[in-house]
Amino acid sequence: MNQLQASPFSPLETRVAGALDAAGMVEAAQRMVRIPSWGGNETPAQELMASLMAGVGLDVDVWEIPTQEVSAHPAYAAEIERTRALGVVGTIRGAGSGRSLILDGHVDVVPPGDPALWSHPAFDGVVEGGRLYGRGSVDMKGQLVAGLFALDALRRAGVTLAGDVHLFSVVGEEDGGTGTLAAILRGYRADGAVVMEPTELAVAPAQAGCLNFRVRVPGIAAHGAIREEGVSALEKLFPMYRALEELEAERNRRLGGDPLYRRYRTPFAICVGTVSGGDWASSVPDHVAMEGRYGVAPGEDPEDARGEMAAALAAAAAQDPFLKDHLPVLEWWGGRFLAARTDPAHPLVQNVQSAAAAALGREVSLEGMTYGADMGLLANVAQVPTVLFGAGDLRRAHRPDEYVDLADLETQARALAVAAMRFCGVAG
Repeated sequence: MNQLQASPFSPLETRVAGALDAAGMVEAAQRMVRIPSWGGNETPAQELMASLMAGVGLDVDVWEIPTQEVSAHPAYAAEIERTRALGVVGTIRGAGSGRSLILDGHVDVVPPGDPALWSHPAFDGVVEGGRLYGRGSVDMKGQLVAGLFALDALRRAGVTLAGDVHLFSVVGEEDGGTGTLAAILRGYRADGAVVMEPTELAVAPAQAGCLNFRVRVPGIAAHGAIREEGVSALEKLFPMYRALEELEAERNRRLGGDPLYRRYRTPFAICVGTVSGGDWASSVPDHVAMEGRYGVAPGEDPEDARGEMAAALAAAAAQDPFLKDHLPVLEWWGGRFLAARTDPAHPLVQNVQSAAAAALGREVSLEGMTYGADMGLLANVAQVPTVLFGAGDLRRAHRPDEYVDLADLETQARALAVAAMRFCGVAG
């Protein structure tokens, strides 16, 4: 992991960092967390973000996303059918002489799960012990609001940037990136982008991609009392699963040498998340399916990755007397995230890393992230150099008692304000 030593803010940067409205940021983040924006119900959260943007003086573009048009794009992926989706972009205008920047964050969240497992209700937005609790606090309403208040700090300090900064508030990230793709198709581009996912305040110029898969395994039904006369699809699932385990190990030996992924033993994981099948407890199941996500490395062709899984499953089936004549079916479905990598020497990477180090007062590492995010769309579809950078630990997301440390949100906001100054330049 490349480390960068901390250096202090300049006097102007110190003024901007000191202009952060930390209390207002926390209040806004609480308001966002209190909106249950899951299952495609993102419009109220988008309306609030548009209001918050206008409140700090951004030029706000709000539009109805043309879902049919967006869904026709080759990079579109989704698992939720949305009847309505809003696009929201707020812009702080620069003098026109510098580089432009995108800050990207999503308002959609995953379901809260069992309420009994939460110490605080998932959508109460409780602040306790220096942390903001609630679904979406770390993934990633807190970071989105921190990006907004970074721009507000620039305004409060009287700084005019040389280039524009666009703040994307997007829907549908959790199931494939509908909102970011819609903003790209609306014409938004920049010289660099920061997707504000939780990176523990490391700077990530690389992210893995992932593909959703389903493997349908056949069997032959029989009454459970004479089960030997049937063929259990559950039993035949096991060699398919072992083939995926072996494929995962082989792929990570071959693809896992990128130094940005040094701390991960399995950066490009294959995870089976659901198994279902059978029709009756006392019948031999004649069908079982497993679904999961398939990690893809930066620089890897997704079609090649698909081909490797198909070949591994076919080879395993060929070794089984039943499956060689009753082949399992591999399907690709739902969410899809493109892998991406930006050259660590790019000015965007260097500016974000140096600003983060100055804000933290310590070294900041460059790392690759193992999850998929909207960086893939910005880097591959819009051709915008992109990094991931944000407060919080991904390990707190998608689980009960999700939280983000407020001190880290403040650090993120200050770092982003200074990074915008360094990357876009300051007018005059």
